Amino acid sequence: MSNKPIGIFDSGIGGTSIFKEINSLMPNENIIYLADSKNAPYGSKSKEDIIQFSIKNTELLLSKGCKLIVVACNTATTNAISYLRTTYKVPFIGIEPAIKPAALNTKNKVVGILATKGTLSSQLFHKTTDLYTKGILVVEQVGEGLVPLIESGDLDSKELEALLKIYLEPMITANIDYLVLGCTHYPYLIPMLSRLLPNDVKIIDSGLAVAKQTKAILSTHQLFNTNSSKGNIKLFTNGNIEVLNAVLDNQFETSFLDF
Repeated sequence: MSNKPIGIFDSGIGGTSIFKEINSLMPNENIIYLADSKNAPYGSKSKEDIIQFSIKNTELLLSKGCKLIVVACNTATTNAISYLRTTYKVPFIGIEPAIKPAALNTKNKVVGILATKGTLSSQLFHKTTDLYTKGILVVEQVGEGLVPLIESGDLDSKELEALLKIYLEPMITANIDYLVLGCTHYPYLIPMLSRLLPNDVKIIDSGLAVAKQTKAILSTHQLFNTNSSKGNIKLFTNGNIEVLNAVLDNQFETSFLDF
């Protein structure tokens, strides 16, 4: 069982930001990544649809023998992970916006969060936010339209920049000193965000924390790969292979799969 792959899925290429962290931390682990680009973005879908997409992705990864599944999508985590954990026997790792570190470290007592509608409206997000942000102003912004633009592969487009300027304006006005990225697609916006935000604003996401949690769960369940050689990586997408290859610098085996 320990030599079987880690499964990772997301509504497209965004979860590759999580995949990179896991692969970097545990390079000997075999990994299968599913990019459900055909159904991106999940953030604008109903909870019922998100659960059905998550079931489909989970069952495909299980059919390929995955020993653990990372739900590398904030929206799928907040809407579907409870169902997945009660339905399937493998361990699941979810993604939550990094509200806690932002709230603990903010000096201005003002933090911004850029996320999908599906994440910001979820019970899990509100529970986490309520727990850690007493006395702190949280400026929430739905990143409508960002995921399709990122999925197109053009991360320097004028359209993308124009949207970000609109979304960041109320945060800058409120004097945020932390920006939390609440969608696994959004780390690909960091170069542009860094240009548009004041220099003292720190941008944080969940990638490294998720990789560390994955390692901890593998340890708890004694599921570490016993083979010390470099892991076998397979990536599948039902969208544009070239875009997935591009964000990973053509380093890995990528295949089109109609799922």
